[in-house]
Amino acid sequence: MLIDRSTRSVDAHERERRVIELVAQGLNNREMAVAMGISEHVIKNKLRAIYDKLGVWNRLELALWYEAHRPQEQLN
Repeated sequence: MLIDRSTRSVDAHERERRVIELVAQGLNNREMAVAMGISEHVIKNKLRAIYDKLGVWNRLELALWYEAHRPQEQLN
C-alpha cells in the first residue's frame, strides 16, 4: 500500500498554521488541544517544532512573528 505523503505534509503544515494562529489569539496549550481535538502533548511537540523552524524562543515571539507574516486577508 502506498502512502500519500503530500497530503500528510499539507495536513502537518495546516496543523502548525492553526497552532500559530491559536497562540496569537492567546490560548494556552490545554485550550489549543481542546480546540484542535488533539492532546496537550502533541501541542507541546508542535510548538517546539514551530519554534525551531521559525527561530523564535517563546509564545510572545511566535505571536509577533505571526502578526508580521499573516496573510493580508486576515488583517481586518
